Amino acid sequence: MSGVRVLELGSFIAGPFAGQLLADYGAEVIKIEPPTGGDPMRRWGVVQDGQSLWWPAIARNKKSVALDLRDPDGQAVLRALAARCDVVLENFRPGTLDAWGLGYQTLADINPGIIVVHVSGLGQTGPRSREAGFGSIGEAMGGIRFTTGDAGSRPARTGISLGDSLAALFAVVGTSTALVERAASGRGQEVDVAIYEAVAALMESTMVDYERAGTLRTRTGSVLPGVAPSNVYRTADGADIAIAGNADAVYRRLCDAMGRPELATDPRFDDHEARGRNSAVLDEEIERWTTSLPAPDLLRILADNGVPAGKIYTAADMVTDAHYAARQMVLRPETAGGTAGPMAGIVPKFSRTPGEVSAVGPRLGEHTRAVLDELAGVDGKAWDDLLQRGIVAQ
Repeated sequence: MSGVRVLELGSFIAGPFAGQLLADYGAEVIKIEPPTGGDPMRRWGVVQDGQSLWWPAIARNKKSVALDLRDPDGQAVLRALAARCDVVLENFRPGTLDAWGLGYQTLADINPGIIVVHVSGLGQTGPRSREAGFGSIGEAMGGIRFTTGDAGSRPARTGISLGDSLAALFAVVGTSTALVERAASGRGQEVDVAIYEAVAALMESTMVDYERAGTLRTRTGSVLPGVAPSNVYRTADGADIAIAGNADAVYRRLCDAMGRPELATDPRFDDHEARGRNSAVLDEEIERWTTSLPAPDLLRILADNGVPAGKIYTAADMVTDAHYAARQMVLRPETAGGTAGPMAGIVPKFSRTPGEVSAVGPRLGEHTRAVLDELAGVDGKAWDDLLQRGIVAQ
C-alpha cells in the first residue's frame, strides 16, 4: 500500500487497529489526536512509565498529528489535509464528522477520490445508528456472546476485544476494495462498517438453522455438539491440549496413536453420527490416555500420526514458541529508548512485498509540524497562531 495516504481519526481499538494494519502493509497513516492527552489508548490496559504497553504496537508505523477537531480552525486544517489524502478512517459516533463540517460530501467536494471509512457500533443508518455502541454491545447484538461460554452459564466474553478487532479487519477489507474500485472509476465512496455486523458476518449458519430448522445454537463450552472427538484434554503435566480427530480417517489415526485400534470399529464410535451421539464417553477414553503422558510426548505422538493437535497457549507460550519465532510473529523492534514489544508480527505474509514495522507508536504530536507544513501549508505565523491557541501540539 505504499503511496496510499490515510488520515486516521478516532480512538481506542476499532479504527486504530485498522490503521495499524494499513500501516503494516505500507500505507502512510497520519493519526489525528486531541492536543490534550491524545488517544486514550496511550494510557489503556497495562501501563508502565505512564504509557500503555499496547501503544507501541497499535500505533506502529503511524505519524502523530495533534489537532483539535472541535475548533473551526482545526477543522479547516483537517479539510486541507483530506485534500491530499486517499482515505479517511474514523470511528466517531455517526453524525460527529458532519457536525464538524467534515462529513463525506464536504470532503468529496474537495477531493472527489476520497474514501471515507466509517467504523461504528451500529452503522451509519438505521433506527439505532446514532446510539453509542462499543465493541461489547456489538458482540452482544452480533450473536457471539450468546454462543460463548459453558453450557448453563451466562453469556461470556472471549477475553479480547473481538468485536472491535473484527470491525477493523472488515474496515481494511472495505478500504482495499474501495481503492481497487477507485482505480477503475476515479471516484471515492463511503465504507460503512458496523461492529455488530462484523460479528454477525462470522456467525456461520446460526440464523438459517434457527429459522428453517428451529435449532438455536448456544453455549457448549469447549465441545462442538455432534462433532467428536473435538475437545480439550488434560495431560499428565497439567497442560491442556486441543485435539481435532473428528474426520473418520483422522479418528482412525488417533485410535492407532492411542494404542486403541479397537475404538475405531466400536459401534459407538465407528462413524461421525455415532461419535457425535457418544461424545462424552469417547472424551473419557481419550482423556484417560492423554493424562498418562506429558504434553511434549503427547504432541509428538499425535503429530507423528497426523492428528491435528495443539497446546492451549498462554502469552508465555507464544513468546517462547519456535514456530512463532520462525514465522516472525513475535517482534521486538529496536527504538531510541531501547527495545519495544514483544508485539504480534504482520499478518498475512507476502512473498514479494512483505510489510514491516519501521517505527513504534510515536509520542503525541511528534509529526504535527512536519505534516501540516508539507500537506496543509501551515507554517510561519499560521503555525505559531495555532500552537499558541492550543489547536495543535508538538
